[in-house]
Amino acid sequence: MSRLLLKGGRVIDPAQGLDQALDVLIAEGTIEEVSPRVQPRGAPVLDVKGLVVCPGFIDLHAHLREPGREDKETIATGTRAAAAGGFTAVCAMPNTEPVNDTAGITRAIVEKARAEGAVRVYPIGAITRGQKGEELAEYGDLKEAGCVALSDDGRPVASARIMRRALEYAKAFDLALIDHCEEPTLAEKACMNEGPVSTHLGLRGQPAAGEAIVVERDVLLAELTGGRVHVAHLSAAASVDAVRRGKARGVRVTAEATPHHLLLSDEAVRETGYDTNTKMNPPLRSEADRLAVLAGLRDGTIDCIATDHAPHTVDDKKVEYDQAANGIVGLETAVALCLDRLVGHGLVELAHLVALLSTNPARVLGLPGGTLAPGSPADLTVLDLAKKRQVDAARFESRSRNTPFDGWILKGWPAITIVGGRVAWKEAR
Repeated sequence: MSRLLLKGGRVIDPAQGLDQALDVLIAEGTIEEVSPRVQPRGAPVLDVKGLVVCPGFIDLHAHLREPGREDKETIATGTRAAAAGGFTAVCAMPNTEPVNDTAGITRAIVEKARAEGAVRVYPIGAITRGQKGEELAEYGDLKEAGCVALSDDGRPVASARIMRRALEYAKAFDLALIDHCEEPTLAEKACMNEGPVSTHLGLRGQPAAGEAIVVERDVLLAELTGGRVHVAHLSAAASVDAVRRGKARGVRVTAEATPHHLLLSDEAVRETGYDTNTKMNPPLRSEADRLAVLAGLRDGTIDCIATDHAPHTVDDKKVEYDQAANGIVGLETAVALCLDRLVGHGLVELAHLVALLSTNPARVLGLPGGTLAPGSPADLTVLDLAKKRQVDAARFESRSRNTPFDGWILKGWPAITIVGGRVAWKEAR
């Protein structure tokens, strides 16, 4: 029998209300026992004294680019990056080439991930065929093939009628819609947030209202249909308010925020001298928006932290600001950024951060994991809160290097990532 004993760690499991020194025994890919002083019973012992043992972290929002753009990322490199960043599972967005809008493409992703993935990969199917916002994909086929949610991420579903039908159709299969909220006519040709900074820099901006308009619309449509909507990469104060009010009414709405929207504002575009690694969609917003998103994270309006890992080639980014591709890589920096800048600065409790990265993502999409209860999958993230090191993009496992955090010194890093009872990544101590 394949066994492993993690001994002497501080176990934090929000799903069970645990935060204490406990041993964790793994057997045959599942959690067998969590208690003080577990006997090894022949299991190899992994000394985790001084470390924090958590249910495996799940990224609800990553772009692995395969199939079609393997020059940016592959399932192999993306999942290695995830393991190095402390994630035991990633949800793969459908804007591949071709788009993941059919069961055949979903199955190909599942099979590739099974053969080459360092962590679990959960495909997300497209809401509409080709992500064109016109004709719904076949949701039943996508779910049967392995999709855990639906999204046209990167493109908004502009038509309220189509979005309503999608919510109704997805409800029949108990699938959530992961919502890219953007009013396209307000965002057209924009490359950053609209405000004093964009005016000063002479760049066309998109107003935060463009996001909030669609969040409001889709919260109302979820209320109308009884469907489930999950707001992706929420970035605006008015969007937080719309989600908060929807939840208060009992609407089936959840939301995620990214580390970059929690830590950076549109001032970063000016401060870095038009560094294209500050260009993303939704754009970095005003400081008031940033603080509102942080407040929403702290009060429970926002359920999860997700990376929106968006790898790009050097050529995609080494161009004029308004011509550069949107997005940054995030799998290898997200956890450390949150530990240093959120937990380390007293803004978020450690147990709450574990819930935001593990327990809540599992709940939002109904995924395995999110707890260390006996019988659960043996997916664990082990943290070293004392570890201090510098972000070095040149050493990323990801195929891409597009990050605004290169050179940041952060305290608190993933130490060990265990997937299905197997050590997928381990930091040298």
